[in-house]
Amino acid sequence: MLSQEVMQVILSSHLTQGFTVAKPARNTPDEETTYELNGKGRPTPTRKEKEAANLRPLVSSDRKASSKEARAKYNAVRDRARIGMANGEEKYLPIRDKGVQRRFIRDYVDARFNVGELMIPVMILIIVMTFIDSWQVQMVSILSLWAFFILAVIDCYVAGRLVKRKLAAKFGADKLQKGNAWYTAMRALQMRVMRLPKPQVKRGEWPT
Repeated sequence: MLSQEVMQVILSSHLTQGFTVAKPARNTPDEETTYELNGKGRPTPTRKEKEAANLRPLVSSDRKASSKEARAKYNAVRDRARIGMANGEEKYLPIRDKGVQRRFIRDYVDARFNVGELMIPVMILIIVMTFIDSWQVQMVSILSLWAFFILAVIDCYVAGRLVKRKLAAKFGADKLQKGNAWYTAMRALQMRVMRLPKPQVKRGEWPT
């Protein structure tokens, strides 16, 4: 009889190890605090604590603020570069626009009137004329378009030759950059208000 009571005490002591014993509730069942009897020495998180941990944002507010600040700095730098390129500031210019010779070409082209500046207005006028139901008008529009193209090409060729001559006199014929004539023609074919970098001289203000 005594041995059976001893065996029951031993079994009961082994069965209680590793199990969780709940503290009696005071207010609500959600506020239960449980303790593990497996030797960890810390309370098991309650359901409210687990839900609060799951509701924490993945990105902290500090990281969001730093990202916003970095984006604002990037936009400021980009806007400054755009304004600098438009104003012809050397450090903001692309490679094709860098150098004193390219600046001289821009100033020379911007100081003169170029036939190619009228390309877009002439094209719009020709397109409108093609809608007129008259073969005479359409023929005139086509001939006018070809005549304009020929004049624009001749004007670009003349401008390129003049610029090359002036650059050779100013910087030396053996120190000229390649592609100056093409650079002159491409700028001469653009409308003045659409040129980048923007014109820095008025018409008639020839570079020295």
